[in-house]
Amino acid sequence: MTINYLNFALRLAIWLLLTADFGLVNVLIGVVVALLLPQSRVRAASLRQWLSTLGKVAMAVPRAYAEAIEILLRPHRHEAVVRQPVSPTRSPGLIFLDIFAITFTPKTIVLHYDEQGWFEVHELVQQRPQLGTTKNPKEDSGQ
Repeated sequence: MTINYLNFALRLAIWLLLTADFGLVNVLIGVVVALLLPQSRVRAASLRQWLSTLGKVAMAVPRAYAEAIEILLRPHRHEAVVRQPVSPTRSPGLIFLDIFAITFTPKTIVLHYDEQGWFEVHELVQQRPQLGTTKNPKEDSGQ
C-alpha cells in the first residue's frame, strides 16, 4: 500500500479541525482514520500544486470579508451563472479545495463540476450579465 503523504496530512488536518481535539488519543484516532480511508487511484498532485491551491484558499478568507462589505455598501441585485475552466487532470483533493475557495466567498457558489473541465458557478453581480458568459480563470483567485 502506497501512502500519498499530502493526502494523509490533509485528511489528518481535517479530522483534527472537525473534532477540535488535539490530544494524543484523538491524534492517534485521526491517523487510523486517515489510513483507513480509501486511497485515490488518480495521479497525486505535486507539492507546488498543493501550495498554490492552499494559498488561494487562504486568500479566500480576506476576500470573503471584502465581498461581504461590498455587498453591504453596494447591493448586488442581479445573478449570473458562469462557467469557469478547470484542468480536468487536477486531483480530486485540489478540485475540492478549488470548489471550497469559490463557495467560501459570499458572492459565489459552485453549482456543478463537469469532469470535462468546467465549474458552473452562480454569482451575485451588480449589473445585469450578458448571456453565455464564460469567466477567464485569471480574473478569479478561486482558480
